Amino acid sequence: MKYTHLGRTGTTVSRIVLGTMNFGDRTSEEDSFAIMDRALELGVNFFDTANAYGGSAGRGATEEIIGRWFAARPGVRDDIVLATKVHSPMVAPNDDGSDVVNARGASAWQVRREAIASLERLQTDRIDLYQFHHIDRHISWQELWQAMEVLVARGEVVYTGSSNFAAWNIAQANEVASQRHFLGLVSEQSLYNLAQRSIELEVIPAAQHYGLGILPWSPLSGGLLSGGSSDKRARSGESRITEARAKQQEQLDAYDHFASERGWTSASLGLAWLLHQPGVTGPIIGPRTIEQLESAVAAVDIELSADDLAALDELFPGPGGQAPEAYAW
Repeated sequence: MKYTHLGRTGTTVSRIVLGTMNFGDRTSEEDSFAIMDRALELGVNFFDTANAYGGSAGRGATEEIIGRWFAARPGVRDDIVLATKVHSPMVAPNDDGSDVVNARGASAWQVRREAIASLERLQTDRIDLYQFHHIDRHISWQELWQAMEVLVARGEVVYTGSSNFAAWNIAQANEVASQRHFLGLVSEQSLYNLAQRSIELEVIPAAQHYGLGILPWSPLSGGLLSGGSSDKRARSGESRITEARAKQQEQLDAYDHFASERGWTSASLGLAWLLHQPGVTGPIIGPRTIEQLESAVAAVDIELSADDLAALDELFPGPGGQAPEAYAW
């Protein structure tokens, strides 16, 4: 495994992040335990989850599985940099489909309540990286940072991060945090992969300016970049990936050939490309099997040459540089 610092912090994390979104839903608890055991053996020390993960097992089920894994392995908690998220509703909606009052968002009231609930489910005394799963446009940063300052002072949260933020959200958040003499955001989770590179326009430059590490989610575009057999493995459903692949068949065939002629899997290549991008701490993988985990970890050993990166840029063009040049002239 290779390691780097989490954004501008002094905490060292693995360059592959274990995403747990399948635990309790598409991956049994027994298999989830085995994947976490193997991840630790492979040197993966950065685990990511969310309060709402669980799928068919119910909201919170994924955190509960991780909590039981910690409980069954005394001492392992201090080996893990644990990240979770807050924003999504944790109760079923009303009969008319509307949210239950105060069920969603990042108000001080909500953040405090959900932090306590996540700590209980995870069976831990702290959340190492507490992330806002989405921007909450209905609250002020003064309110949000006040809530986080209390959690940090109590030792229940170490760092804060964001997910799915725009560049100006990152700037606003960290400018207000600076005014309050608070560390602010240290990471940003964004949709980022060879097929979706729009964050290169503004989010990545903003993250680098403010010292946030980029944690790409869906690093293989939901299975699109996992190779020809990915259709049956796609997390979002076979039909969506099959349709998407049909529209980009020639491009994806060229990509698969590029990987295979160099002795790499398509999936490993997609992750390796992200590891070569500026500002990226590590992609978040979501393995459902140990084999998928091991394939993902192999990406850290792939060294892409300047010619390789240029060829991939030609195959999957980015947005054309950074803003405003990319669209101003």
